[in-house]
Amino acid sequence: MRVIAIDGPAGSGKSTVARALASRLGLEYLDTGAMYRSVAFAAIRRGIDPDDVAPVAHVAMGLELRMSPDGTVMVDGVDATIEIRGPEVTRAVSIVAANPLVREEMRIRQRAWAAKRGGGVLEGRDIGTVVFPDAELKIYLDASPEVRAMRRSNEVSDLAYETVATDLARRDALDQGRAHDPLREASDAIVIDTSEMTVDEIIAAVLSNLT
Repeated sequence: MRVIAIDGPAGSGKSTVARALASRLGLEYLDTGAMYRSVAFAAIRRGIDPDDVAPVAHVAMGLELRMSPDGTVMVDGVDATIEIRGPEVTRAVSIVAANPLVREEMRIRQRAWAAKRGGGVLEGRDIGTVVFPDAELKIYLDASPEVRAMRRSNEVSDLAYETVATDLARRDALDQGRAHDPLREASDAIVIDTSEMTVDEIIAAVLSNLT
């Protein structure tokens, strides 16, 4: 099974790079962050507080989730592609992702997804450290907080830079400080600072590390 793991904080370029790399290598791509966002979306839709561990875990375990190659995300039969990227889900996703029972369920699904396809390019925050510690290649992408906030504010035109920067700092603290599977570099990961790199330059750097 050929697995390429790409981890890093929000705004580091994971999704863009992972999609391009998957296309270049002829592998399928999985955005594991969208899976946690889908759990948060489903919990909010049912009126469940994201902080309620057991109820949110119950939602995760029963979640009907379909993620298409074109980026469409269906949650319990509802097209949630746009909603899972909205501010309400964004505020809740780090809390949901800190839930150990949710993480266990998503980890099972992520491994099953890769096993069914004989591998893939998976991006998230614990792919190289927890989900696939034996991945063929582990990449950790990072960028300065200012660059990451600028990238995100350009993606979400209705939010000011300062608002995005504050939210990213909050998410970083939650993701790096959670007790279970925190965001961190795998000891054998290739670390790439994407602050001043183009996508093509990042892809070239990644490919140079593939045997």
